[in-house]
Amino acid sequence: MFLPLHDGVPLEHMKTPVVARSLIVACTLIHLLFVFGPVGPDEMVAGFGLIPAVLFGFETLPEGYPFVPAWMTLATNIFLHGSWFHLVGNMLFLWVFGDNVEDAMGHLRFLAFFLLCGVIASLAHALASFSMAGASLPDSFMLPAPQRPLIGASGGVSGVVAAYVILYPRVRIWALFLGGIPLRLPAYWAIGFWFAVQFVSAFFGADDGVGWFAHLGGFIAGAILIPMMRHRYDPVLARAAAQELQTPR
Repeated sequence: MFLPLHDGVPLEHMKTPVVARSLIVACTLIHLLFVFGPVGPDEMVAGFGLIPAVLFGFETLPEGYPFVPAWMTLATNIFLHGSWFHLVGNMLFLWVFGDNVEDAMGHLRFLAFFLLCGVIASLAHALASFSMAGASLPDSFMLPAPQRPLIGASGGVSGVVAAYVILYPRVRIWALFLGGIPLRLPAYWAIGFWFAVQFVSAFFGADDGVGWFAHLGGFIAGAILIPMMRHRYDPVLARAAAQELQTPR
């Protein structure tokens, strides 16, 4: 429905968005291992994916799974992707939006921000699969199945998208809409459209296996965290103020 291509916003505080690029490389290398490694994809998903029923102790996997404590799958699932399309889509969002969000936070804060948004997104997905179980809901509501694994960086990426639109709401970005229509729109229009799709799909869409509630959870987490995690000290503004004081009058 929406694929960002380019925004053209220059970096102000750093030369290279080291963390954003490193996350892209890490996810790509892990996917290569996922596809071609000695452990098969199904075993990787069972070993590192988030399964809500296992996380909350309602079900158990065969001995040896998951490969890490169940609570850690809230984070480990972020680095797995089910297909090349899944991977490329998430990494494209991270490539276009991640550099400017990292620029606004700094390297370590951005890494913490991305991981925290991803973990909150995973937890939102897990809670959604159980919180309304048995409740009287409209037939159109399609809650995630608690036995279905969740994988992918979409939750963390959604947090980055939320941060970007708060930081740069009026920046015009090039993106492909509705299957391939190129448009250049303000970020708040493009990302607003994206969020609307996530919301409608989460509550009224078909049960297509996509972690829509993770997307919503990550977006909300990003919107809440960005005011606290962006730079309080802006070196660009500080330099401008210093130059102003040194200018003879």
